Amino acid sequence: MATSMPTGLPALGRQRSTARRGDTGVPDAPGAQRLNKLSRLHRKRSVCTLAGLLITLILGPVVSPAPADAQILPPPTPPFQGKVAASRDQSIPDWPRAMQPKAGAPNVLLIMLDDVGFGAASVFGGPAATPELEKLASQGLRYNRFHVDALCSPTRSALLSGRNHHQLGFGRTAEPSAGYPGYNTVWPKSAASVAEILRQNGYSTAAFGKWHNTPSWEISPAGPFDHWPTGLGFEYFYGFMGGADSQFEPRLYRNTTAVEPPAKPAQGYHLTVDLVNDAIGWLHRHDAVAPQRPFFLYFATGATHAPHQVPAEWVAKYKGKFSQGWDKLREETFARQKALGVIPANAELTPRPAQIPAWDSLPAGERELLARQQEVYAAYLEQTDHEVGRLLQAVKEEGQADNTLILYIVGDNGGDAAAGLSGTERSTAQPYGEEGDIQTRLQHIDEIGSEDYLNNYASGWAWASTTPFQWMKQVASHLGGTRDPLIVSWPARIKDKGGLRSQFHHVNDIAPTLYEVAGVRFPTEVNGVKQLPLEGKSLVYSFDQPQSPSPHHIQYFEMWGNRGIYKDGWWAGARHVAPWELYSQPQKWFQSFADDRWELYNLEQDYSQAHDLAAQNSQKLKEMIATFDAEARRNQVYPLLPIRGGNPSPAKGRTVFTYRSGVTRLPAAVVPKLGDRAHRIVADIVVPTGKAAGVIVAQGGRFGGFTLYLRDGRAVYEINVLGKYRQKIESQQALPPGPAQISFEVTLEKEAAGAQPVVLPYQSARLHQAVGRLYINGAQVAEAQFPKYGVFEGFTETLDVGSDAGSPVSDQYASPFAFSGQINKVNIELR
Repeated sequence: MATSMPTGLPALGRQRSTARRGDTGVPDAPGAQRLNKLSRLHRKRSVCTLAGLLITLILGPVVSPAPADAQILPPPTPPFQGKVAASRDQSIPDWPRAMQPKAGAPNVLLIMLDDVGFGAASVFGGPAATPELEKLASQGLRYNRFHVDALCSPTRSALLSGRNHHQLGFGRTAEPSAGYPGYNTVWPKSAASVAEILRQNGYSTAAFGKWHNTPSWEISPAGPFDHWPTGLGFEYFYGFMGGADSQFEPRLYRNTTAVEPPAKPAQGYHLTVDLVNDAIGWLHRHDAVAPQRPFFLYFATGATHAPHQVPAEWVAKYKGKFSQGWDKLREETFARQKALGVIPANAELTPRPAQIPAWDSLPAGERELLARQQEVYAAYLEQTDHEVGRLLQAVKEEGQADNTLILYIVGDNGGDAAAGLSGTERSTAQPYGEEGDIQTRLQHIDEIGSEDYLNNYASGWAWASTTPFQWMKQVASHLGGTRDPLIVSWPARIKDKGGLRSQFHHVNDIAPTLYEVAGVRFPTEVNGVKQLPLEGKSLVYSFDQPQSPSPHHIQYFEMWGNRGIYKDGWWAGARHVAPWELYSQPQKWFQSFADDRWELYNLEQDYSQAHDLAAQNSQKLKEMIATFDAEARRNQVYPLLPIRGGNPSPAKGRTVFTYRSGVTRLPAAVVPKLGDRAHRIVADIVVPTGKAAGVIVAQGGRFGGFTLYLRDGRAVYEINVLGKYRQKIESQQALPPGPAQISFEVTLEKEAAGAQPVVLPYQSARLHQAVGRLYINGAQVAEAQFPKYGVFEGFTETLDVGSDAGSPVSDQYASPFAFSGQINKVNIELR
């Protein structure tokens, strides 16, 4: 059976075998015939000199290949096979050899979109045109029973490891981690990534786009970096580290170095375009140097996660196409799905949840606003399809398409309903009750989708995007949150062009699939650490066997207390909370799990979960609940919904922070929380000759933050609350050239009048009334009352000294507005 050489020597006579090993779908070890070939090869090399011949005759071949069943990475270094003598005439060189991939091993292009429901894209009957996806599907296979983990980080950890998400510590997203094994977000070394294993078997590896699998407190210039993409097997990374980012002004990293986008929004910049450009550039460089080496390219867009931001020309294509509303859209999508054959003929359309209003019950103005939200989303998805199509075309132009396995996962969860019943244009302000009424929001309807708004559509559209299933993202108890399309193409191997596959599969099946096609034996030890066994099962069998049963028999699901269990065609689920209740009814997060009602479905007969059988088959339900409990205990799922707290942030326990010139791109997780306590900022600077200008220190961006800067030589402190309230305090006189000390201090007096506090299981933040005072060289020069003060994180923006990276906190300048003088240091003192 074909496999990579554990000794690091060149592979000989490798042939792909169709035999299977157990249910893991990985090849068996090489046989004795291959070892005999290796012995003959090294015997031949040894007889180059008389000494070599004598050694061979007496001791046998000078080679110690690893045992045939060895599964250790990296493999032992093979012994030197040449000869070292005093004279170079009598010496024979021998070069160490890198691990060689299996002959004919395919390239792998793994694509994952973000927040795309089962029924969003036209390839599965949705309203957003995706011609590139349709083309790919016509050349390969469509999987209509493929499952994900209902949320970003969990799905990605399972995808890239072949294990379950709680085993990786990603019981939820990377930010609200908790000090329990299933929720600490610290990727264990006992679960080596597929990138690491493929890399050590001769593949070139690269990742582009969204990562979201590094502990938030480790994302800083100081690292540590072993949980970054380049620490987990990817030799190259270009993208963003968090769960979402602006599509026009993202906070990017190249490998582990923070970098700025190559252009501004006004110059036509868009993140998806940039990611595709960089991925194509990497392909060109790779194939220019090592075209014989297969690549593993992981491409995970920020699209179509909120904010839904896309150039206006794409939005214009959908104007007026969603005035029928979400109820009618579900019916239209359902009909298209039946016509395409991507759902069974007997599938039923599930009803609208009682919490979501009927479209026709909404006022006309609200319907206008909500229709615009879906227009932007559909445009966003179509633009994404177009850009990914450019990447697919680049692979084709490189001459690599025939032997490239493409796995295209159309969403890491269902549609995102977190923005609530009327959606949002200001996702940072919405939790605080600062969104604004419908009439106010209608005033900027044409700007929705631009860099000026952090918009997300209403929960009704999220529900429509998961047609024909119940519920959506975060609801792991139902298929709407956990089932997404998978498209697989491999022209050299898959002959059933346009075929449909309906076996049950899960995102943790992708890693075993890649090991099988690459001829890689799954290792028991990687980099000195024993490995957790794979949970997933390869789906390679399905390439040629459309009717064969799935080897994946049991799979649990859990997210935010919403839980489900699949076993041999049956599904049981218990919903704990709806996504929009995260803000509107936070008390629900603390209600007893014993109050949750379990439902039961026979998925072999009921594709869409339309008929709850819990009352008719209580014994089966009891069995399924017991199975969930066993899987939950085995996979570190308990305790359900743990409270965030105690993250090992480098800022924890400190009250004094010193920053010097050039310190930029410090994320909120590693800097002091200034929005909810009194503090003092002291900046020691040198004012240049002329009208001094520029940012001394800033945190946040256009959607919230603070900035201390000079304008026309005058010191200015500006507070931007949620991108809605802005207030300045400034000196009246320009500072003279030379050394100066500028100080700002704030005292919090009481909670802001009318402000809605945000209280979540993982966060507590409130707006306050405050008093700010500005000092120059120790003398107070200004004082101001701030009616609403606090919340400086501002989406994914950072703290910067000497400039304002990303989007600007103030509308009085354009980023980066670098300081024209000298900054010696900036001290921040918590009071």
